[in-house]
Amino acid sequence: MSSDKKRVLVTSGLPYSNGRLHVGHIAGAYLPADIYVRYLRLTGREVSFVCGSDDHGVAIMLTADKEGKTPAEVAEHYHKLQKADFEGLGIHFDVYGSTSQTKFHAKTSQDFFLKLFEKNYFEKKVTRQHYDESKQVFLPDRYVKGTCSFCGTPDQNGDQCENCGKVLDIDTLKDPISVLSGKPASVRETTHWFLDLTQFQGAVEKWLQHAEMRDTTKNYVKSLLAQGLVKRSMTRDISWGIPVPLDDPEAKGKVLYVWFDAPIGYISNTMQLCEARGQKPEQYTEWWKSPDTEIVHFIGEDNTIFHCVIWIAMLSAEGSFQLPKAVVVNQFLNIKFPDKEVEKISKSRGTAVWIGDYLAEGGNPDVLRYYLTAIAPEKARTVYKPEDLQLRNNTDLANTLGNFVNRILSFTLKHVGSQVPEIDSSLISAEDRKFADCLKSALANLTEQMNQFAFKSALETIMEFSRECNRYVDERAPWVTRKTDMERTKVTLVYSLNAIKLLGTVLTPFLPFAAEKINGCLSIQKPNWEDAAQPLKSGTEISAPGILFSKME
Repeated sequence: MSSDKKRVLVTSGLPYSNGRLHVGHIAGAYLPADIYVRYLRLTGREVSFVCGSDDHGVAIMLTADKEGKTPAEVAEHYHKLQKADFEGLGIHFDVYGSTSQTKFHAKTSQDFFLKLFEKNYFEKKVTRQHYDESKQVFLPDRYVKGTCSFCGTPDQNGDQCENCGKVLDIDTLKDPISVLSGKPASVRETTHWFLDLTQFQGAVEKWLQHAEMRDTTKNYVKSLLAQGLVKRSMTRDISWGIPVPLDDPEAKGKVLYVWFDAPIGYISNTMQLCEARGQKPEQYTEWWKSPDTEIVHFIGEDNTIFHCVIWIAMLSAEGSFQLPKAVVVNQFLNIKFPDKEVEKISKSRGTAVWIGDYLAEGGNPDVLRYYLTAIAPEKARTVYKPEDLQLRNNTDLANTLGNFVNRILSFTLKHVGSQVPEIDSSLISAEDRKFADCLKSALANLTEQMNQFAFKSALETIMEFSRECNRYVDERAPWVTRKTDMERTKVTLVYSLNAIKLLGTVLTPFLPFAAEKINGCLSIQKPNWEDAAQPLKSGTEISAPGILFSKME
């Protein structure tokens, strides 16, 4: 990613405020974004990290029906729980807004709709929609389930197939069943406003040529565009949402489609952020309309069509916003419990590891961050295994990383003192120089990987460097040389302390809690990515971090 822009706006896909967060959510759109934001800040970039709950639409209404609450009560309840889960994992947004509570959101969404309406990009037309005869209500997308006619996967929602990703509608969802009554859904006519996406096929294709994204994502979006864009309804027959802002009798009782107003939440939340910073809300334009800002979206694979096609078409139609520089997509994370088969993470089936439970039971947030990055579904779906998390904690974090940091700092404090010692440069060996070159090479590789959103590979680079650190110390054996050559021992320790300095900096995006302890032991208050390979100054105060990672039984 280029660094010639003044600012970077990073967003994570807005989670539905209809349930708790599980490891699949975190691995998809939130942890990768937090890693990237932390990295950018280490390089000195000006960043705003924007997210918030998606409170409207059928998903929240279904949860409200099930829990005997109003949609507003459900949204507020889960908004607070999700925010606490993010904070517990060290995922710190600059603003975590709410599409039902952020005061700028409704008007911003309606103004956006009206701008497109005034440009004649909407077509009002009578359409067929699923209907529940027993409940006497129209059934929006997620109130209907059926079989995908493209891939044959059963039990799919009426808007998109989770298996093949294709858009589903009244003609491509087979054997529809009403979620409300469990009975077959009928079809009736209703009036809606359709956004003519066909007019923006060229704009989306042009954007795709230069947009930064993984090859798997780009190829998928190309396949969607090859099928041709269509006219898509941006209004719904439900009661919970933002009212359609038209002076038309047939607009009464209709709301904006949740996938029309949800991405606009990025904009309204930025307004809220500006106000919280003591600025005028209108200064959001510096982040959304200035060519000096790069916009990067992080999402899960099920949101690809909305962010890489419909959102780009919407922004192109409105005309005054910058298009995103990059859309970083992670695939789904499945789960495998001991003695069971690999399963899809499911709220309804209870096949999930919930973030709130993990933290409440004393789980180390850094360990979960490490494991979810190590198995990140960046290019393909991967599997979460609780016993694998335990194994990686014990081998990678406790034995390799934690052991190196602890033994070097403890040994230095015991045998040299509480300051980085001066060394005799004439005693620096070829092996020491080779280790220093390895340190610089690791930082160069990491920089390239982080800029390419290759966080999984970057974490492996860090761990391979940690293993190299242990090899270096084992070969130089300071516990032996200290008995006969203390000056030579100091060289080994200083080079090892410099390696710890690098680790403290480059681990900050991945393991922020442990990294803060490491940096504190070296008297580093504000780590800087570009200075990570610079040697520590002699006389720098050092201390012991204690146990960074405890073994898991």
